This record gives sequence, C-alpha cells and structure tokens, in this order.
Amino acid sequence: MTASPPEQPAPTVGADDTRPATWRRALGAVGRWWTSPVPLARVAVLRLVIYLFVIFDVLTLTNDVIPHGYAPDLYQPTLIGRILPFPTPSPGVGWLLLVTIIAGSLVAASGLLPRIAGGVVAVAYLAWMVNSQGFAYVSHDHLALIVATLVLPTVGRARFTDLRASEAGGWALRAIQVATVATYVGSAVNKVARTGSPWAWANGAVFTWAIMRRGSDVITWTLEYPWLLRLSQWGLLVAEVLSPAVFWLRGKWLALAIGFFLVFHLATYVSLGIHFLPTVVCWAAFAPLERLVPPVQRAWRRITRRQPDPGPATAGA
Repeated sequence: MTASPPEQPAPTVGADDTRPATWRRALGAVGRWWTSPVPLARVAVLRLVIYLFVIFDVLTLTNDVIPHGYAPDLYQPTLIGRILPFPTPSPGVGWLLLVTIIAGSLVAASGLLPRIAGGVVAVAYLAWMVNSQGFAYVSHDHLALIVATLVLPTVGRARFTDLRASEAGGWALRAIQVATVATYVGSAVNKVARTGSPWAWANGAVFTWAIMRRGSDVITWTLEYPWLLRLSQWGLLVAEVLSPAVFWLRGKWLALAIGFFLVFHLATYVSLGIHFLPTVVCWAAFAPLERLVPPVQRAWRRITRRQPDPGPATAGA
C-alpha cells in the first residue's frame, strides 16, 4: 500500500486578489457617471442655446478682440495661447475670427453639419478668447462656455424631437456640468491661494471694497453692517466649496441648488453690475431641456394655423 500524498490546503482569497475586481468596478462606475445617457433632444436644445449665446458674447461681452489688433505689443497670451499656434492679434485676424464664429454658430445651431461647423466654431472661439484674455485680464466665467463649444461637436446629429438616449450626448453635457461647477471650486481655491489661508478672504473686507467702488443704491446700505458683509463672504466661500454637491442632488433639491447660484448672480449684477452670464447659461446643462420642445411645437402649430382676419376690402368683396 502506497501512502497518499498529503492534502494541500485550499487557497485563501486575500485582499490583494480582490483588488483588480474592485478597481474594475470603480472604473466602471466612473465611466457610467461620465457617460450617463441623455435624450438627444436635450443636446439639440442646449446646442441652440450655446451657439446663439456665443454670437451674443463675441458681439457684446468679449468684443475687444478687434481693437486689440491695434496694440499687439501689449499682448501677453495665457498658457494656452503660448502652447497653441494662434496668430498674433491684428484687426484682420479679429474680423476673420468674428465672421467665422458667427457664421459657424448659425450653422451649428440649426443642426446642420454639427461636427464640421461646431469644430470650426470651437477652434475659432478658443482663439478669440485667448486673444480677449491676453491683455492682463482673465474672466473665469467663460470656462464652461469654452468647454461647451469644444465638446458639443463630438455628439454629432441631434434633432429636437429625438428622444433616444445617447451616451455621447451624456458625456458632452457632463463635461459642461463639470466645467460649470469647476468655475466655483476654482474661485474658492484661488481665494485661498492668493490669501495664504482658508479664512483670510472670508474675514477680509472684499465686499466692502467692492461696494464702495461700484455698489448701487440697492446695496450701499450694507456698509453700515460690516458683520453682514463678512457673513456673506463666508456664505459665498462655503457655497463655492460645496458646489460639487449638485452632482448628487435630484429633483427639487437640484433645482433649489441651481436656483441659489442663479439668484446669487442676479444679486451681484443688480448690486455691483457684475454678471456671470456665460456660466449662468451653462447651468442649462443640468436641466431637462427636452421638455421645452412639445410646448414650443404646440405654440408654433397654433400660430401657423391661425388665419388672418379679413380686411375691409376682403369683407366687402
């Protein structure tokens, strides 16, 4: 009789063995979050809003690019302007960019050639903003709008009545949402970095200085209550730090959070004349915009079906 070999102990599953599966699940969850599908109609409505606002922006808010062409020696481009081969400011370049942005935005807003027209607008608008921000002032309220022009062309064709879910559309809208929220987080980080502590800005006299410099009659009364201004500074800083919470909110709570930021921007405009319109517009990426399509369609049908009243000549004929 031969002795049987000793039994081998059963292998145990340790923490190291489960690590790859855990990472795969985590990466999968992140990927699903970034590409959460949205109706293509939502993309179509947002695309219309974004491209029409880009036209408004280059004509009114950032209309300094062509005048910059007469002072190219003062041009100090930001990092993007130093890395990418954008042309030196000149009146001719400014006019070329302006015509390209307006024409391309009109085509892209209509839904025609969304990739080609949108891509042209993305490049031209980025060059426009690099020029506009290359003369000692950088307006961080344009971050989300620039990102929107860069990501919307990746979706391709999207019709106002197309309710099919699209992961490409979900990724584009998520990128705009992240850029919108990053505007506030970046502002909070900048406050801390510039002052050297998490509380120096909130305990300072920033609001007092701003109100004394450009405050309207609506807000100047607060100068009599320094404690109120300091409390407001703390409230703003906390709101900026907590702004990423909107990604976990749903329904009325999400609407209330977005409403808070919109009311804040309205208040700063009424009291100080400071607006954040590009960022405000990009908050629309959080909204179920496809719900706007049926009411607009019904209103359009009523308008087109309405017969004009007969004039005197027609009535007497």
